[in-house]
Amino acid sequence: MKIGFVGLGVMGGPMARHLVQAGHEVTGFNRSPEKARTWAEANGGRLAATVAEAADGAELLILCVGNDNDIRAVVTEALSHLSAGAIVVDHTTTSARIAREMADLATSWGRAFIDAPVSGGQAGAENGQLSVMAGGDEAALARVEPVLMAYSKAVKRMGPSGSGQLAKMVNQIAIAGVVQGLAEAVHFAEVAGLDTGATYDAISKGAAQSWQMDNRWKTMAEGQFEFGFAVDWMRKDLGLVLDEARSNGAHLAMTALVDQFYSEVQAMGGARWDTSSLAARLQARTRAR
Repeated sequence: MKIGFVGLGVMGGPMARHLVQAGHEVTGFNRSPEKARTWAEANGGRLAATVAEAADGAELLILCVGNDNDIRAVVTEALSHLSAGAIVVDHTTTSARIAREMADLATSWGRAFIDAPVSGGQAGAENGQLSVMAGGDEAALARVEPVLMAYSKAVKRMGPSGSGQLAKMVNQIAIAGVVQGLAEAVHFAEVAGLDTGATYDAISKGAAQSWQMDNRWKTMAEGQFEFGFAVDWMRKDLGLVLDEARSNGAHLAMTALVDQFYSEVQAMGGARWDTSSLAARLQARTRAR
């Protein structure tokens, strides 16, 4: 397909690379021109100077940007430049509200908009193993699903527009709770005088096992947090979650508490640390005793 790709950062860059490698004609745009130039030179894609140029004649426009305002600005600029019947797929984590708004706007132009946030992080993007949660028109998603599989291990339609974003909120709620529990488990093992490596070996094959345990226990115990999904990004996502909960009446006491803990990590200078840095907050308290 002829594809425009807007947002060539740590997630979008490798995703767009997989599309080029799959044989698609990809034109990339990034608001940092140097990053876009580096991506194009490394991967053989075309470089666009504007969103409109990236969208020009494209059958599919893929977005991986920052927030609701970014999505509104990009989609508004791009729609008139896309080919007739084109589809916009947004992998940004946003509010469900903006997804519904953009779907209505795209329909008015004879286009389709799919909200399709992802889970799997930078490693998933690099390895083509992302999980995609999609909301929007079923037929439109079916048209582009084979394309999205270039960087995904699963694409699941959750329902109408906004449903993909709601599913991503569920994902972030679950992660927040698991990471906090894991941070407390590592902290308790350390305070109790246990060997953390031996403790992991003892419990990781039973009911406590999780992706977070397998991938973050060791780095938590070693106090390594300079990698992964940044605390700033998680707080943005949890802000969307809590805003949606205020609207739909969901009770998210644990999520609100973990969001508060992340604010403490930010105050410690950990805004760009991995989300597993909830452990750093507890380690600091231990040292302060």
